[in-house]
Amino acid sequence: MSEEQQITFSIQKLYVKDMSLEVPHGPSVFFEQSTPQIGIELNTAAGGVTGDIYESVLTVRVTAKAGEKVVFLVEVAQAGIFEIGNAAGDNLNGVLGVACPTVLFPYAREAVSAAISRAGFPPVLLNPVNFENLYAEQLKAQQEAKND
Repeated sequence: MSEEQQITFSIQKLYVKDMSLEVPHGPSVFFEQSTPQIGIELNTAAGGVTGDIYESVLTVRVTAKAGEKVVFLVEVAQAGIFEIGNAAGDNLNGVLGVACPTVLFPYAREAVSAAISRAGFPPVLLNPVNFENLYAEQLKAQQEAKND
């Protein structure tokens, strides 16, 4: 690949696009002794803004439940605006599906942890995520769906 064909990637802006925190059973939930079960969901979305400028959004949802009772729910949509040059098709999809969420994840992890702490609970520390594996699994699932 020649020098002018190398994919270029730069961060233009990082920001929290949306954030919500719910403690639906407060204050009684603070007096319960049970340890809640933590559920974590990740979703990514990306789209073009203009030219080589793209927005990528990583949404992290953390739900803590004690039995069927929701102790807290935090959802953070961490977004970024990226300039991605010399990429098209699968190369562009790979950058948007792997590189962008990888950049966004530490910011989303901090926002989730801070929100949970401010709600009066011990922070939830999210483990690192391998977005390359998640992207490969997504591609495999799409391929299998096409073959069915």
